[in-house]
Amino acid sequence: MTEPLYNNCFACGVDNPIGLKLKFDYTEGEAVTYFTVTNSFQGYPGIVHGGIIATLLDEAMAKIIIKKDLVAVTAELNVKYRKTIPLNEELKISGCIIKEKSRVVQTTGKIELNGVVLAEASALYIKIRS
Repeated sequence: MTEPLYNNCFACGVDNPIGLKLKFDYTEGEAVTYFTVTNSFQGYPGIVHGGIIATLLDEAMAKIIIKKDLVAVTAELNVKYRKTIPLNEELKISGCIIKEKSRVVQTTGKIELNGVVLAEASALYIKIRS
């Protein structure tokens, strides 16, 4: 799937020089990427900044919505930081839709390291009226 409108997106844009440049794969109902957060996005020494964690989760959940050819914006994002997330480790980030009705899409996402959930999120997205 090509997403030319999003080339400058901080999370996924290929033309954003300071962005994360995330690339997702899709399975039935899930968006998944593997990503190593570098020292540029550090919070406390050796730990990924909480805002970057929220960004990773938001992007994974948004990507599965985009995959369904929907355009929606984040209305509410709740992140549970289960454990500190270390820098320079390959993380699995995933998002899925759990409910869709009318203009609201409800999603969940998680970040894992070696099968251990380090952070998880739930979010509500509102479809943009055309």
